[in-house]
Amino acid sequence: MEEKYILTLDIGTSTIRSFIYNTKAEIVGKAVDQVVLHYPHPGFVEIDPDELWTSVVSVVPKSLKDAKLTACQITAMGISTQRGTFLNWSRKTGKPFHKFITWKDLRADKLVKQWNASYTWKLFKASAYILYLILRSKRFKAGSVFKFMNTQTCLRLYWALQNVAPLKNAIQDDDALFGTLDTWLLYKLTGGKVHMTDVSSASATGFYDPFTMQWAGWGITMLKIPRAALPQVVDTAGDHFTSTLQNIWGHPIRIVSCMADQTASMWGSCCFDVGDVKLTMGTGTFFNINTGTEPHASVSGLYPIVGWRLGNELVYSAEGANNDTASIIKWAQNLGLFNSPEDTADIAMSVPDTDGVYFIPAFSGLGPPYNDGTAASGFVGMKPSTTKAHLVRAVLESLAFRTAQLYTCVCNETNYNFNTIRLDGGVSNNDFIAQLVADLTGLRVERPVHVEMSSQGCAHIVGFKLGIWKSKEELKTLRKIDCVFNPRPQMKKAYEVTFARWQDAVKRMCGWYISETTSQAGISDSSSSTVTPQSSFKLSGGRRKNGSISK
Repeated sequence: MEEKYILTLDIGTSTIRSFIYNTKAEIVGKAVDQVVLHYPHPGFVEIDPDELWTSVVSVVPKSLKDAKLTACQITAMGISTQRGTFLNWSRKTGKPFHKFITWKDLRADKLVKQWNASYTWKLFKASAYILYLILRSKRFKAGSVFKFMNTQTCLRLYWALQNVAPLKNAIQDDDALFGTLDTWLLYKLTGGKVHMTDVSSASATGFYDPFTMQWAGWGITMLKIPRAALPQVVDTAGDHFTSTLQNIWGHPIRIVSCMADQTASMWGSCCFDVGDVKLTMGTGTFFNINTGTEPHASVSGLYPIVGWRLGNELVYSAEGANNDTASIIKWAQNLGLFNSPEDTADIAMSVPDTDGVYFIPAFSGLGPPYNDGTAASGFVGMKPSTTKAHLVRAVLESLAFRTAQLYTCVCNETNYNFNTIRLDGGVSNNDFIAQLVADLTGLRVERPVHVEMSSQGCAHIVGFKLGIWKSKEELKTLRKIDCVFNPRPQMKKAYEVTFARWQDAVKRMCGWYISETTSQAGISDSSSSTVTPQSSFKLSGGRRKNGSISK
């Protein structure tokens, strides 16, 4: 039988990866390029679309050359992209009205605080809660606790609609198209034939309703988002994405799948069953649990998203996120704390503890359980005896501590009993962090041979859709585990005081950047809100409920 090859294109926050897989799910060719981030003003994080397109066009031929293949030998391709990063461009010319505004961008932070504190939004949530009491619908329960966040697209889009003059004019002329990065990429690859996004990317925008599976009417109305500019929302895989233009890589390549990176990671980690958990530690940390056919109504900040939709199969996920992980490691390297990230585990283990130093990883604020976009990063407790090794250990410990907090949120909000975490992402290569995550959560942590699970997941879903792999059970047999980290109960006990002291340090940094808010168009309340840090989390692994699913 003739060999078939699947091309995957994974566009993350910092890297672009083009991998080619054979029918054994083995990588036969690969190429990597960097995503250039621009910081034109404090809090602004952008990507130049022309620079990104140039990198995308050039990285695929490099992977083909590495595999000794040509584009005509590729059976099909799959795409995964970072979520929440968006662009607006001209329907007539295809030219963008601004640079990509990324998911790490904080330009709408003041709007986020104002909307969350406004009478308008409080009334909206109160109405949703009343409807929940009457109808007992999870949709209204979710609406009653919904909070705007900087990582969501909605208020950054609202900012663009108010502040980008060419975009405002284009909307009046019905010449504007909106899309997250995946939408724009499909548009470019197909020569403007496709203006689509899949359900997993749409659900991360903040104004797509995972309960009705439609763009949220309240979001379009309240934020004045032009419905005509929005992309069509489609299944995660299928024939609707068509093919790439011939002149891009010399031969058309069929696009079978396009999805959010965290969905791709779930497919790569084979999280197909309810209660399966994967932990991605890349630019940020993303803790995802498969919640099956029901979206999760959160109370402490876990975000209900659509995992994927394939025809009649609709799968949801609950997600807790910490926005700064690999970005913290890179910052510490630039600061001169170490020469290479590969050295950090050994450096951390060269000292018995941090000598009372604690680090708060909050360059982009703090996610659950704090949900505080005004928190600051910093070292607390430095003294004359502090060395670089202590600082490095404090940084690595903080990333594991944040992961333990996300796990506690998951335990407190779901009915599952977990045994295993499936790890992926570049930071997962750090043995010190991986072992500490196992110790603090009390779970077995599995790290795969190749940690680029978004690319692997792209290959899995494309091959599954094409019938190369007949079932998800077959996909599970292709998963290769490199290392297992088993929890050490004695270490969990030993870290209780350290973890409690770290939480105290975090509280001191919460609300650091709170500033006075001013009235914005469409918001009637000018009062500012003060973030009150949540109570300390114990290293108990959360609440375990009887009758739960065991994995």
